[in-house]
Amino acid sequence: MTTLMKVSIKTPLVFIITHAQVRARDRIYRAQHLAKVIYHCRLHFFGMERLGKFIAFEGLDGSGKSTHIKALCMKLRQNGLDVIQTSEPSQGRIGKFIREYVERREIRLPTEIEALLFAADRLDHVKRIIEPALKMGKIVISDRYTHSSLAYQGAEGLNIEWIKELNKFAIKPDLTILLDVTSETALSRMKGRRKTIFEVDKIQQKVRNIYLQIARRRELVKIDANLPFQEVHANVCLLVNNLLEKTSSEECI
Repeated sequence: MTTLMKVSIKTPLVFIITHAQVRARDRIYRAQHLAKVIYHCRLHFFGMERLGKFIAFEGLDGSGKSTHIKALCMKLRQNGLDVIQTSEPSQGRIGKFIREYVERREIRLPTEIEALLFAADRLDHVKRIIEPALKMGKIVISDRYTHSSLAYQGAEGLNIEWIKELNKFAIKPDLTILLDVTSETALSRMKGRRKTIFEVDKIQQKVRNIYLQIARRRELVKIDANLPFQEVHANVCLLVNNLLEKTSSEECI
């Protein structure tokens, strides 16, 4: 067979193969484009696409939230998980104002204004910290979130349904843990520490009662935080493991 004939035979084959490759690439491109359209439609109609996990801790001051959050974050990081530890009031401008306000123990603002301040700080917290971290696939663990507003401002007599409406923008946590202790236990653990405007005996019992009501509606998972540290920590880790098993084989214990 002459060289000319070989070339003449190969040329259509090369054309066919190249054409097929172009068509394949075109189909892949269109599939990718369709996937992006679907993704953005989901974001538009159903809200933020959550890749990470959001865990909130609730309870009276003195219930051990800070201690158990610190221990949990350490365990998760030891297993290679990317964890963001945060809190409310946040470290943003509104949050810092609230922290100064509750620690000064000056004349109280109307409860409605307090609720509005906490909601404003929460919106800033969600947009600045929580939402970006979840989109990046991180685990966000917050010391206090929306149920703190329901419990504390509710204990001051504010309509709980109004507080819920005020915070309806808030991203719902994947898990909210209530570390439950009696108000007497909480206050005894805080002896020698300067109390905030909310850490008053008559208020603490009302706050706990609202937390327990919410837990009975299964919006919170209650853990007896009167138990020794290791038992409470084991119960916390069990709940978190059950949550993470849905998307990861990593364990925190």
